Amino acid sequence: MLNHRDGRTDNRSMTIASDEFPQAAPAAAAAPAVADMPVLLPTREALLERIGDQLPGSAEQPVTLLVIGLLRRDDGWPTPHTTLTQVTSLLARSVRGDDWLGASGAAEFGIVLAGPAETAQIVGARLVAAVDALGIPGLSASAGIAPLTPELTAGEVFRRATLSLTAARRVGAGTVIRYREPV
Repeated sequence: MLNHRDGRTDNRSMTIASDEFPQAAPAAAAAPAVADMPVLLPTREALLERIGDQLPGSAEQPVTLLVIGLLRRDDGWPTPHTTLTQVTSLLARSVRGDDWLGASGAAEFGIVLAGPAETAQIVGARLVAAVDALGIPGLSASAGIAPLTPELTAGEVFRRATLSLTAARRVGAGTVIRYREPV
């Protein structure tokens, strides 16, 4: 029996979902979730929010933003969904439990790493090499790094990392560049 806001009573029955769960999902049901892996990543807005959350404590515990961008030597069309899925899966398997992975652009990934920029440089080099090792013809990657400091905004940290990524892309595949203040 359903009660409406106006006091009327409806005698229709309401269906309640079963509390029994299937033992295992069929393989076909699992495939779409894997195929949509890049879509499931947190967005750039969520990445900026995560950076903002990490900024206040970055003076005591170093935190660094690593942005990995894909490079392609082909027709320039958007990166195929299957390629993005493979790269997303690789990066998701490669980050540590206290790191955070999100999308920062169409073919870019942002990773908020617990640790100093030196660690991010090592991780970045390892990850861009791993993208190359996927063996996808014409696909490579570069990375930009920007350390978080409490006096910066999330937008400024992101700008610095993407500026470094742009410079790394210009140098070429496999390059990792860390943001440094101009002298």
